Amino acid sequence: MENIIIIGTGCAGFTAAIYTGRANLAPLILSGDQPGGQLTTTTEVENFPGFPKGIMGPDLMMNMQAQAERFGARIEYTRVESVEKSPAGHFVIRSQDGQVREAKAVIVATGASPRHLGLPNEKALIGHGLTSCATCDGAFYRDVPVCVIGGGDSACEEANFLTRFASTVYLIHRRDSLRASKIMAERALANPKIKPIWDSTVVEYLTDEKGEMRAVTLENLKTGQRSELELKCVFVAIGHVPNAGFLGELVARDENGYILQEGGTRTRTEGLFAAGDVADHVYRQAITAAGQGCAAALEAERYLADIGHGS
Repeated sequence: MENIIIIGTGCAGFTAAIYTGRANLAPLILSGDQPGGQLTTTTEVENFPGFPKGIMGPDLMMNMQAQAERFGARIEYTRVESVEKSPAGHFVIRSQDGQVREAKAVIVATGASPRHLGLPNEKALIGHGLTSCATCDGAFYRDVPVCVIGGGDSACEEANFLTRFASTVYLIHRRDSLRASKIMAERALANPKIKPIWDSTVVEYLTDEKGEMRAVTLENLKTGQRSELELKCVFVAIGHVPNAGFLGELVARDENGYILQEGGTRTRTEGLFAAGDVADHVYRQAITAAGQGCAAALEAERYLADIGHGS
């Protein structure tokens, strides 16, 4: 039986592995479908402390993995399908590879997947003019037009943030009014750099000869008319889906499916901890995920000490 299994390999998961590894807990990491998490789909990361010249997202995650492995963490590449707590008090983890693993404690760091439009070349464009994080990528698009897709608070917040960099921010929404709170909507619509495009959706991404975003094709949902809008980046702000469905009733969730933490990173199930974007719908940054991974590891350490992890 493992002392601890960490589910997920983003900033939260690898940081938890570094800390539990240094505590001689020999953590086992289960990678999930996207080893390294969302940062593996980004290009340059400029806002992670310690890298004054920035670092490529995949390089940062490989560094974290190597650091975790240096302290005895092991990684197995599989997706967890279910977690149960046995009558004896330990966890039973079933995964895609058909294996059943057991652990005294579990840290869930599976993140949240951004919702996309489902257009044909969407995956290939992530990091090449398509993103879901203005805070992460906005500074790369100075003095060029960009767009935000969405009409809620997040979309308005992203649009306002992007006006610091972009020449124009088109706010594309399916309806004729924003779903955002009154104050957020008013702030966005009062900004002269934000140009709303109502009753419309993006039906096609158009690229240049280098495969970078060049424009989008818009469709007006009332008239059916299509038009081309030139821009350099599309920021999709139609929400995230927390990757927590496999936990069943072991955790409580909010109305959007994010795990509810109880006093730090603990969940309602003793010995089960949640860290990073799977529980955080407010900040969703690499550094905050890493901080939560640290916190979950320290709390799991204390839990294992209390139950006597050597027994």
